[in-house]
Amino acid sequence: MADAPAVPAKLRIDKWLWQARFFKTRSLAAKAVSGGLRVNGLGVSKPAFAVGPGDVLTFAQGRVVRVIRVVALGTRRGPAPEAQALYDDLDPPAARPPQPVEPPAPRYEGGGRPTKRDRRALDARRDMLE
Repeated sequence: MADAPAVPAKLRIDKWLWQARFFKTRSLAAKAVSGGLRVNGLGVSKPAFAVGPGDVLTFAQGRVVRVIRVVALGTRRGPAPEAQALYDDLDPPAARPPQPVEPPAPRYEGGGRPTKRDRRALDARRDMLE
């Protein structure tokens, strides 16, 4: 039987962020690192920076700042449950406030946009009321 591949002691930060499914592509992860990321409080700007278990990462993902502790290093980019086992979220994102529901647009009796005939009838009724 073939032995399982050995897990390295450290891994490139862009590769780890991609494996942990924080970014869709490795190049997006590399851009995020170049844009500003902190490892254990130190600023990192190179995607080749090595991270290992126990390191704390602080980075922006969209409009949210994430604080993550590396728990394990993966060997591949697997499914989401496997990726979630690679880190602990130290600052879980707050629940989003519910978005206000806009009332539906007013409808005419016919259910859709009135035809020219319907508009003439509505205008006639309006003229009678005035």
